Amino acid sequence: MRSLKIMSMISGLILAAGALLTAQPAAAEGPNGPTPPAEFTTDWHDPVTAAPPVATPGTPTCEVTLAAAQFRDFTPYQGSYTPPEECGTRWNKIVLRLEGSVKGRQYDRLGYLTVGGVEILRTSTPQPSPDGITWSVEKDVTRYRDTLSRPQPVEMLIGNVVNETYTGVLDVRVTLTFHTAEGRVKPAAGTPDRVIPLTDSTLTTPRNTERLLAEVYATGSGGGCEEYWYLSVPDAAPYSCRATDGPHREVRVAVDGRLAGIAAPFPTVWTGGWSNPFLWYVTPAPRAFDVQPIVYDLTPFAALLNDGRAHRVEVTVAGVPAGLAGWSTPTNMLLWQDEGSRVVTGGLDRHEEGTPRNTSVYTADAGGTTPHRLDTDAAHRLTVAGHLNTSHGRVDTTVVRAVAHTSVHRWGEGENPDAFTGRWTDDETVTTGRTVTRVRRAYTMDGETTIGAGDRLRTVLTLGDRADTHVVRDGRRVSWSRLDDTYTGDATYTSGVPRDQRHAVGTTTERYRLYGSEGCHDRTLTTVQGTLTEDLRRC
Repeated sequence: MRSLKIMSMISGLILAAGALLTAQPAAAEGPNGPTPPAEFTTDWHDPVTAAPPVATPGTPTCEVTLAAAQFRDFTPYQGSYTPPEECGTRWNKIVLRLEGSVKGRQYDRLGYLTVGGVEILRTSTPQPSPDGITWSVEKDVTRYRDTLSRPQPVEMLIGNVVNETYTGVLDVRVTLTFHTAEGRVKPAAGTPDRVIPLTDSTLTTPRNTERLLAEVYATGSGGGCEEYWYLSVPDAAPYSCRATDGPHREVRVAVDGRLAGIAAPFPTVWTGGWSNPFLWYVTPAPRAFDVQPIVYDLTPFAALLNDGRAHRVEVTVAGVPAGLAGWSTPTNMLLWQDEGSRVVTGGLDRHEEGTPRNTSVYTADAGGTTPHRLDTDAAHRLTVAGHLNTSHGRVDTTVVRAVAHTSVHRWGEGENPDAFTGRWTDDETVTTGRTVTRVRRAYTMDGETTIGAGDRLRTVLTLGDRADTHVVRDGRRVSWSRLDDTYTGDATYTSGVPRDQRHAVGTTTERYRLYGSEGCHDRTLTTVQGTLTEDLRRC
């Protein structure tokens, strides 16, 4: 939580990120595993997450290097991509892997990777130790099969600053591994026939489109207040980050000016977040290294878009003050085509938007005896239905989506202490013919930053990323999954003193549980002073 006042107190720490404290011996190995040092040293365990690896079929593979670069400034890497001839075009799985290294001093940085203009990865970087770290990110990119099936230009950028203060050069290599389909292993099913980047807010679809999804890599970032949008307060409240309508944000998609999709943005915390990089040196917050796109089902609008003309498709973030930058919303359109039809007709049959609710009530402190307080309650609901006349009959699609946000923000004079508790829900039901897919998402945040005696800055924080998914056909459940990714951290250091006097300590735990009809993954990682002390797997 980087309020402006706390930020000014810890600027020396951030400027020296990675060059912290005096060198001490590495953690000793005790009878029950590594013994952590008494406080953070100049080195720590490489970043690691508890998320599962991408499942692969075990068939022959081919690897292609997609990008290899050292990022020192804001010059993008530009290259070219050619599909591997030796693996043909019958692919079961395509896995992207980013491997990076950095040492010295550096901020957390945001990055993207596009192939043929299609964004296939949005990521951020860990903050380095003076001795250097390595990290990796793995992602299933099979849904971009159409883009990856032919030669394409490649662009990648992790904007960086390297000078006498910020010395960390980001050395990155990205590969694609193609897993072939052979024998009983079939080509990947359900991938789109076309992937079109939304470059200028206009879209012309193939006239036989029968399914249409939009994926939006929405991130609030850039170092300003929108990086911490959930902390913003109405103009009348005395806090360093202000927004006229308070902290509620909603990512919206409109087709020809009509609202077509709503979603709650994920409250991503980057590796310098909440004024305390000691929380993130080893275990990043959920999604920090693999920013997942928001997906909207726009199939009810397919018939309107299938007229052969260009249509306006716009992505906006509601709640951002007018004229204020800070959000990035690159968008891809995923299309499925009806092979048996040249033109798919139909219509938009229903469009019902509930009245958006967004209230933020500010309560001033009571003469220093109680903190300032902001209570926010927001919600929105949208129902859209349409039909398509396909070669395999009439197909009706109904999309119902409801988002909600409740939070309490409390802060004292000088924004010390600074505490926030929030919950965002994003519930979606898509009915296509006889199949119903229900997804219930919940994002949670509960934390506080304080500066106590001896200028000891402490951050205690819990984050949650949860989702329940059920697919029902003809009244019978055909698949289900449940995700629960929970991070907890508690880190303290002395602010406003030379690096060798920070005396930082911190513990973190991440438990990532994913189970359902396709199996189980349950892994817990615990760190103490940058040492990985527990790696527990329960499945």
